[in-house]
Amino acid sequence: MSKTRILLTAFALAFIQISLAEEYITDIPLEKVEQAFNKPLPPHPRLFINKNQVSALREKIRTNDKLKAFYDSMLQEADKILERQPVQRVMTGKRLLHVSRECLKRVFMLSTAYLIDGDDKYLKRAEKEMLAAAAFDDWNPAHYLDVAEMTAALAIGYDWLYDGLSEESRQTIRQAIVTKGIEPSFVESSQNWWIKCNMNWNQVCNGGLALGALAIAENDPNLARTIVHRSVNGVQFAMAEYEPDGAYPEGPGYWIYGTSYNVLLFAALDSALGTDFGLSERNGFVKSADYYLHMTGPTGQYFNYPDCGSKGLFIPTIYWFVQKYNKPALSWNQNQFWQKALKDEPLKLLEHRCASLILLWSNVDIEVPKELCWMGRGANPVAVFRSSWTDPDAVYLGIKGGSPGTEHGHMDAGSFVIDAEGVRWAIDFGPENYNKIETLGMDLWNRSQNSDRWKIFRYNNFSHNTLVVNNQQQRVRGMATITHYSDKKEFPHAVIDMTSVYKGQLAKAVRGGALMPAGQIIIQDELQDVNQPATIRWAMATPAEVNIQSGKLALLSLDGKEMLFEILSPDNAKLAVYSTEPRADYDQPNPGTRMVGFEVKLSPDEEMRLAVRLTPAPQKVKLKDHKLVPLASWSQPLEP
Repeated sequence: MSKTRILLTAFALAFIQISLAEEYITDIPLEKVEQAFNKPLPPHPRLFINKNQVSALREKIRTNDKLKAFYDSMLQEADKILERQPVQRVMTGKRLLHVSRECLKRVFMLSTAYLIDGDDKYLKRAEKEMLAAAAFDDWNPAHYLDVAEMTAALAIGYDWLYDGLSEESRQTIRQAIVTKGIEPSFVESSQNWWIKCNMNWNQVCNGGLALGALAIAENDPNLARTIVHRSVNGVQFAMAEYEPDGAYPEGPGYWIYGTSYNVLLFAALDSALGTDFGLSERNGFVKSADYYLHMTGPTGQYFNYPDCGSKGLFIPTIYWFVQKYNKPALSWNQNQFWQKALKDEPLKLLEHRCASLILLWSNVDIEVPKELCWMGRGANPVAVFRSSWTDPDAVYLGIKGGSPGTEHGHMDAGSFVIDAEGVRWAIDFGPENYNKIETLGMDLWNRSQNSDRWKIFRYNNFSHNTLVVNNQQQRVRGMATITHYSDKKEFPHAVIDMTSVYKGQLAKAVRGGALMPAGQIIIQDELQDVNQPATIRWAMATPAEVNIQSGKLALLSLDGKEMLFEILSPDNAKLAVYSTEPRADYDQPNPGTRMVGFEVKLSPDEEMRLAVRLTPAPQKVKLKDHKLVPLASWSQPLEP
C-alpha cells in the first residue's frame, strides 16, 4: 500500500469501529499495567515457560510417545538448520515477511532444542541467526507484519537462550528489538495504522512487539510498560470482531494468523506479568476456538473463505485453548492430523513456525465434539453442518453470508462447500498470489466497487458457489445476514438474506442451506426481480466429472465416488457446465475443475424459487420427492 492508501484505510477502519468500541472495547488504564510491572520480573526464560518448568517439560517429552515422536522430528529439523546459511534480507515484492517467518521458525526450533537437550550447537546457531537478522538495515517497517514477526523471533531467542548468550550478543539483539522492532512504530502514522485496526495486522503487530518489550523489560522498563499498555488496549479492536459468537471475518486461515499472535500475547503476559488483564475471558474470543474446530470438514480441508487455502494445518494455538478453557474436544481435528502425520509425514507437524509450543501446551485427553452444527454471526456470518465427527465419509455443508467489503473479502455471499464420502465436491478456489497481482500494478487491496480486485476471477462471484445476476458483480457495500438457523437433527439449516448484496439487481434474494437426515443437501433460493428482466446463473464449482443425464439431473463422479445433482425448481431450468479457465493473464489456472449449474430468466417483478438437491452415494439412498416450503417457514428467525 502507498502511505496515502494506508492512511485512508486507517481512517475508514476507525469509522467502522466506532460502534464496536462502544460495546466491546474497555480502556485498561496505564496505572493497571504499571501495577503488573511493579512486581519483580521473573528471570529468563519468562515467555511462555520458566526455569522451573523446563525439567518437567523434559519429563513430559520422555514419557509421552506422541510428544517424543514430535520432538524427535523437530530435532532432526533443527540439525538440518545447523547446515544452512542464516537468513538474508531478500525482499519478495514489497515484503520481507517470508524471511521474518523463516527466522522465527528457526529460532523457535533451535531454542527449544537447546532448552531441552542443552547442546551448545543449537545455542550457537540460534545466536548466529539472530545476529544476522539484527544486522539488517531494517526489518521493512513499510510492511509492519515483517517487523512484528522478526521482533517475535529475536524476543523468543533472546529470552530462552539468555543465560547462554554473550553479553555482546545480548546487547546487539536487545538494541535491534528496540531500534528495528519497536521504535519505528512510533515514527509515522503510515506505519502504525494497525494499532487500532480490526484485522489480523492488529493482532500480529501488537502481539509481536509486546513479546519484544517483555523480553527486554528489565533493561527498558518504561518502554516495556508503554508497549504493553498500547498492545492490551489496541488488540481489543481486532478482538471485537470475534463477537458475538466467535466467527472470524477473515476466515480460518487468517484466524490461525491473527489468533495465534493474540494467544502469544496472552501467554507471554501471563508468564511474565501474571495477568492478561482479563482479555482472554472475552466472550467472542473464547468461542473462536469452536469456530476454528467447525471450519474443518471431514476431508481435513477448511471451509476456505475468503483469502484462505483449503489445506489444513497443525497448529499449537488450539492446545492453548484446550488448556486454558479445559475443553479437550477443541483439539479433535488437530489430534486426527497429528496421528496421521506421525504415521505418514512427520514433517507436516512442523509447518507452523511456532510448532515448538505444542510441547508446552499439548494435552493427552481426546474427546469427540458433541455439536454437529455451528453458527456464527458478525461481519462475515457462517453456518456449518455435519452428519458425524467420527465417520470419514460424513457429509459436511458450510455456507456463508457476509460482505465483499470485509478484510480479505471475496464476492462470496451465499457461497458454500460440501464434503461427503471422503472428498470435497463443492469447492472454493481460494486466494490469488498477492505478490503476482501487486507486481502487475493492480490495486489488490482496494475494495471499492470498481476496484481491480474484482476483475480477478477468484475474487468475484463468477467463481463462487452463489448467484450471478445479469452478468454483474455482487455489491461491495451489501451485507448478507443469517436470519434463520437450526441445529435440530431433523432439519439442521441456515437461511441467509442476500438482498442487499444484489441491490439494484434483485428486489429479493434469500438463500437456504440444509443437511437432511439421509445425508442429502438442499440449497434453496427465493428471488424477486426488480422492474427489468433478469438472467440468473446458479453455479457450483467442483473437481468432479459431470455427466448430465437430463435437463435437471447430473451424476458427479470423483475419486470413485458419486453424487447426484438434481434441480428441484424451477421446472424450466436446464443443466449446463461452465468453464473455470482463466479469464485474463493475471488469473491463476484452475485445472481439473468446472462449474455445474443453470440459468433462468425472470420477468420484471416476478418471484421464483430455485432449489437444488445434492445426494452423496445415491445408490445408498432411497430417493423421495422433496416438498419445497418457503424459507420463512424453515424455522423461527434469529434474535436480532
